Amino acid sequence: MTQTSTDQAATTHSRLEHFPVAFFSAVMGLMGTSLALEVAGFLRVGQIVAGFAVLVFVTQLGFYAVKAIRHPAAVAAEWNHPIKLAFFPAISISLLLGAVALRGVAPGLAEGIWVIGAVLQAVLTLAIVTSWISHRGFGVGQMSPAWFIPAVGNVIAPIAGVSLGHVDASWYFFSLGVLFWIVLLTLVFNRLVFHEPLPGKLRPTLTILIAPPAVAFVAWLQLNGGVLDAPARMFYNLGLFFTALVLLQTPGLFRLPFALSFWALSFPIAAMTIASFRYAALSGAPIFVAIGWALLALLCVIIAGLLWRTSLAVLRGEICQPE
Repeated sequence: MTQTSTDQAATTHSRLEHFPVAFFSAVMGLMGTSLALEVAGFLRVGQIVAGFAVLVFVTQLGFYAVKAIRHPAAVAAEWNHPIKLAFFPAISISLLLGAVALRGVAPGLAEGIWVIGAVLQAVLTLAIVTSWISHRGFGVGQMSPAWFIPAVGNVIAPIAGVSLGHVDASWYFFSLGVLFWIVLLTLVFNRLVFHEPLPGKLRPTLTILIAPPAVAFVAWLQLNGGVLDAPARMFYNLGLFFTALVLLQTPGLFRLPFALSFWALSFPIAAMTIASFRYAALSGAPIFVAIGWALLALLCVIIAGLLWRTSLAVLRGEICQPE
């Protein structure tokens, strides 16, 4: 082996060690985008995006599995990190979103994927909450909206779970997700209002504030038979508020250097897009149709920008680097 080949192998080995679990949030964004496109009527385009999301997920899962085998200490370090810990459920969420995408075309496969994703989500939620309450090294300054991700995973479960016949399990996940959303919302706002601003890399995670109420709205419709009742209206309008709040913060994001955390922009906007089209169909109010289309256009711009910027970062060797 030449010196160049040896150096390249060492570089690849080093980058693999730093392959972040947070990168699975890209799959969440892509899968959410595929579902948003389908709800908007672009079924074929949505299926293509879903296929690409599956390819990305399988590739990332392979990389992370090799990392776990070769660098178990690096995985343990992520698990013990107060922010990176919250991204582990992005793996189970990706599976649950895959079940949503497949439930209409391959219900048998969708059910198998849903069961795997639900079991993994249940285990990760229990493990993460156990870590939160037993770890004495976490400070208020280490909290960010990324902590919502485990809660979001729980409220996603009913979206496919109800139609696949797992009603009781869906109620379990929904109840848990909403409870921890409320608890974490209080803690996160305390951190945002009374403590130092979020550091640059974590600023994009503010968008995650949108996801819990938007996903809860869609999940609640599955659980209550599609009725636009008071809880459904409450969830959707909370989603609207957090969307407006986050949009007011976006000008500052353009001044930040690119990081993988920018993928946090994608899934929440996709979730709110889906919620808006569903709300418009049930309410019959044209304003919500307009909101849905505006959010879909924004989502497409975000995804295109993220794919371009991530590809550029990969080519430049800017990602999977030590922090």
